[in-house]
Amino acid sequence: HLGSQLLQELKKMDDKALLVELQLLESKTYHALSNLPKARAALTSARTTANAIYCPPKLQAALDMQSGIIHAAEEKDWKTAYSYFYEAFEGYDSIDSPRAITALKYMLLCKIMLNLPEDVQALISGKLALRYAGRQTDALKCVAQASKNRSLADFEKALTEYKAELREDPIISTHLAKLYDNLLEQNLIRVIEPFSRVQVMTWFTSGDVERKLSQMILDQKFHGVPSSLSFT
Repeated sequence: HLGSQLLQELKKMDDKALLVELQLLESKTYHALSNLPKARAALTSARTTANAIYCPPKLQAALDMQSGIIHAAEEKDWKTAYSYFYEAFEGYDSIDSPRAITALKYMLLCKIMLNLPEDVQALISGKLALRYAGRQTDALKCVAQASKNRSLADFEKALTEYKAELREDPIISTHLAKLYDNLLEQNLIRVIEPFSRVQVMTWFTSGDVERKLSQMILDQKFHGVPSSLSFT
């Protein structure tokens, strides 16, 4: 409500640059609250306002970054998200902003989610990104390798070894949780597909696996009944 009042006052003052910043903040707030329709609407307003003025590189990069985040969250449109993150990266890089590395990490995330893990190394070693090489990019490189190998153990290792780089960024953490879930599904399907009755030996807790398999049956990922599964 307070945000709406501020927007109304700024419209009266005709300070469009500040209005863009507030609309962008509104979009980020709604996204954090998981209200994606309102997050997208606020972002659309911000971009419309920005089109009418000279937009400084830092503000333009912030708009591009948020556009990528919304596309990834709402539509899982990773190709479009990547394009926005690339624009944001170039913008932040041009003004030596520390946000450049975050945009680069999101670009790498897009490649992983697009199932193009081999592109991650190419991006990291590219001319533009080379100077940002370090733990931040190493973290995504490890996830890409785990994804390529379909290895849950390697995925877990990366999440533990690079906890600060992966788990403490809510954007990356949210999407990697989904990727982990997909990997778990693929591994379980690979284990149980050839069998009519399955006994699963696992380093997961049996409750976690049983819940996952039951959910997969409900989602019709494969046909079966939970009673045909036993856990050791």
